Amino acid sequence: LEGVIKNLTALGDHERISAIINLLTHEFALSPQANHRKGGLIGLAAATVGLASEAAQHLEQIVPPVLNSFTDQDSRVRYYACEALYNIAKVARGDFILFFNQIFDALCKLSADSDANVQSAAHLLDRLVKDIVTESDQFSIEEFIPLLRERMNVLNPYVRQFLVGWITVLDSVPDIDMLGFLPDFLDGLFNMLSDSSHEIRQQADSALTEFLQEIKNSPSVDYGRMAEILVQRADSTDEFTRLTAITWMNEFVKLGGEQLVSYYADILGAILPCISDKEEKIRVVARETNDELREITPVPGEGFDIGSVLTIARRELSSEWEATRLEALHWMAVLLEKYRTEVISFLDDIFPALLQALSDPSDEVVLLVLEVHACIAREPQHFRHLVVFLVHHFRMDNSLLENRGTLILRRLCVLLDAEKVYRELSTILEGEADLDFASVMVQVDAVLLEICEIE
Repeated sequence: LEGVIKNLTALGDHERISAIINLLTHEFALSPQANHRKGGLIGLAAATVGLASEAAQHLEQIVPPVLNSFTDQDSRVRYYACEALYNIAKVARGDFILFFNQIFDALCKLSADSDANVQSAAHLLDRLVKDIVTESDQFSIEEFIPLLRERMNVLNPYVRQFLVGWITVLDSVPDIDMLGFLPDFLDGLFNMLSDSSHEIRQQADSALTEFLQEIKNSPSVDYGRMAEILVQRADSTDEFTRLTAITWMNEFVKLGGEQLVSYYADILGAILPCISDKEEKIRVVARETNDELREITPVPGEGFDIGSVLTIARRELSSEWEATRLEALHWMAVLLEKYRTEVISFLDDIFPALLQALSDPSDEVVLLVLEVHACIAREPQHFRHLVVFLVHHFRMDNSLLENRGTLILRRLCVLLDAEKVYRELSTILEGEADLDFASVMVQVDAVLLEICEIE
C-alpha cells in the first residue's frame, strides 16, 4: 500500500489517493470487525508514509478516523490508533498542528486508559506531539488554554501528570508565554498540591516554583486574578497548599504592592487566620506578609476600600486564636493612625465589636482594645460616646465590671486624661437609676479619684 501511494504521489494522482484513503476509512477503519479496524489504521499510516512531503493535503481525510479509534471499545484497536497516529505525526510534523486540540483531548483521555499497553503507546505519541509543538511556529497557545483550563480540576492521577507535563513543556518554550495565562490554570496546579500521589504533588510544586521565579523576573504580571486564587487556597485544609499559597502571597505583596490595592482586604482576610496556624512555617510567612502589607500606604478611594479592611479586622476579632485577634486590633490601630477620618466614618460598624472585645479572655487583647478606644476618643464627642457606651456595657455585663472594671478604667486614665475620665463618669452616674450598679461604679470612681489626686 505504501508503495502504491508513493507511485500515485509521484504521478500527482491525488484523486486516486483520496479514493484509497476513503476506502481504508469506510471499509476498514470504521468496520464493525475489530481486525478490519486495525488493518484500516495500519493502512492509513502507511498511506501517510507513502505521501511523505505531500501528506498535508490529505490529513483532513486521514486523521479524523484515527482519532475516532481512540474511543474504540477494543483496547487493541486503541493501541493501533496510537501507533498509527505516531507514524502519521512523524511524517506530517508541523502540518499536524492543525489537529492539535483534538489530539490533545484524545491523549488526555488515553493517559488514563485502563489498558497498560495503550497507556504506554499514548505516552510515546505524547512525547512526539510535544516535540512537534515545541518546534512549531503554528501552535496557538490562545486556543490551547481553554482546553487546559477545563481539565485542570480532573482528579485522575494519570490525567494530572499528563497536564502538568504539558504545562512544564510549554513553559520551557521561549516563544510561548505560559506566564501570561497562568491565572487560567493556577488554581488547578494548587489543587494538585494536595494529591494523594507524592509524585504529582512534587510535579505541581516544581511547576509552581518555576512560575513564581518567572513572576519575580517579569516586568508585567496580572497579580489581581492570581491573588483571588491564593486567598482561597490559603484557607485549604492541606498544610502544604496553605504554605505555598501564603508564600506566593508574600512574594506578591513584595512585588505587586500598589497593584494589589483592591485586593488588600481579601489578602488580609487570608493572612490573619494563618498567623495562628498550627504549622510554624506558615505562621512565620504569614506574619512577614502581614508586616509587608501594613507598610504599604495606598490612597483611599483609588481602589483601596478601608471599609472592607475594617470588616475583615472586625471579623477576626471573633477568632478563637489570640494572635489573630491581636493582629486584627493592630490593623485597626494602624488604620486609625493613617486614615483617621475614613475610619471614624465606619465607627458604627466597628464600635460594638470593640466594646465586646473588652470581655476577651486575654488581658493583652483587652489592653490593646483600650488603646484603640483611646485613639478613637481623642475628640470630645467620641470621648463621651466611649464613656457612655462603656457604662452601658458595664451595666449589661456585671461580670465585666467586677472582673475588669478597674483594669479598664485605670488603663483609660493612663491613655486619656484621668481627671477627664473621672468627671465624665461622675456626670453620667448622677442620673443612674440602678442604685446597685451605681454603688459599684462609685467604688470604681473612688479608685479613679485616688489616681487623679496622685497625678
